[in-house]
Amino acid sequence: MNKTIPKHIAIIMDGNGRWAKSKFLPRVFGHRAGIETVRKIVKYVSDINISFLTLYAFSTENWSRPSSEVDFLMNLFEVFIQKEKDYLHSNNVIVKFIGIRQGLSKKLIALMDDIEQFTQNNTGLTLVLAINYGGRLEITYAVKSLLEDEKLTSNIPHIDDLQDKLTQKLQCSKFPEPDLLIRTAGDHRISNFLLWHIAYSELYFSNKLWPDFGVDDMSKALDDYANRERRFGALTS
Repeated sequence: MNKTIPKHIAIIMDGNGRWAKSKFLPRVFGHRAGIETVRKIVKYVSDINISFLTLYAFSTENWSRPSSEVDFLMNLFEVFIQKEKDYLHSNNVIVKFIGIRQGLSKKLIALMDDIEQFTQNNTGLTLVLAINYGGRLEITYAVKSLLEDEKLTSNIPHIDDLQDKLTQKLQCSKFPEPDLLIRTAGDHRISNFLLWHIAYSELYFSNKLWPDFGVDDMSKALDDYANRERRFGALTS
């Protein structure tokens, strides 16, 4: 691929429910179809040597959805991990999770731990799945942890050092900040996703519903990214 590609892509996978509704199907059918899109996109970005892909799978706000839908999603996560574990490993993918594990079932947590350990020595794409994740909550926990550390040391750092230390406390501190954030289904908002990390990310919005978002759509997003000039607050060159 002879164009500039991002090192880290983050995606807000929106539109599963609307996709199902458009076909007069229950919302759960949209979530199943969305999993198929995840498989296609993971393979594509892995094949073109993207280093990191972070997918917004379930937000802290999604608990307010009907319990039947939440239960279905939690079961879907379990099935996905069990079904895709060997495939992801054989394709050299490293799997990581971000989010709060409190509230998740013991079975799901065990499966998450297992696939993280199983793929930890791989060297290809790092697939980061955000489950029970909220950007504000991530920052809140990071501040709480930092304040506990500083109280123990009785040391108030300079503001620049404080920002660096806070960054290190965030769950995504081991990953580079996203170069490109994609949101599907036409809405133009961030929805509490990676609030700290996307300060200088390029944003790309697609009208395609997530189950309809294919390799060609991802390629268009990458072409758009390649034609942008990233300045990080500096003047245009």
